[in-house]
Amino acid sequence: DSPVTLKILQNWVPRVSHYFDKEHYTYVGHQIVIQESIEHFGAVVWPGALALSQYLESNQEQFNLKDKKVLEIGAGTGLVSIVASILGAYVTATDLPEVLENLSYNISRNTQNMNMHKPEVRKLVWGEGLNEDFPVSTYHYDFILATDVVYYHAALDPLLATMVHFCKPGTVLLWANKFRFSTDYEFLEKLCNIFNTTILAEFPESNVKLLKA
Repeated sequence: DSPVTLKILQNWVPRVSHYFDKEHYTYVGHQIVIQESIEHFGAVVWPGALALSQYLESNQEQFNLKDKKVLEIGAGTGLVSIVASILGAYVTATDLPEVLENLSYNISRNTQNMNMHKPEVRKLVWGEGLNEDFPVSTYHYDFILATDVVYYHAALDPLLATMVHFCKPGTVLLWANKFRFSTDYEFLEKLCNIFNTTILAEFPESNVKLLKA
């Protein structure tokens, strides 16, 4: 099947302060308020997160997350993890140590007092301590979610190793990314050599592709 061509819906109202931005989004009937930071790449909402959040909301029959175990790698601000939680998943949101404080804040403020599985926030440095921190015998996920993780090119081999570690038989990887550089396509080629990969949707105005592996 050829990928669906979509637009990223501009369904938020930006509100700016001197130190951080709070962005307002609406997914699955819930208003989500995200605090951003200019200090880290991972503390900004990138277009891939908007694309995947929108797709998960619109394709709940195809990708039913209710009571599924979901791991987000490079969770950043936590938007995708929050949407997955609203859709009923058991979510583990992971990122680098310096991102976790803002990530935890966003997830907590947007999931408190709601009838859902409370997401877990954990440190994950791609390619490091995978067998110790997430042993295969204990941790199995139905879905791995990743958005705009391909931008820091020195980390691409550890990223691929991390995807391989978590993707076991029956696991579905959903990866949305803004394609900017030739190295992005080189990573996609490596992914296709390892996984059965298809493009689910493309967002031409933002150069975002959404892939299933």
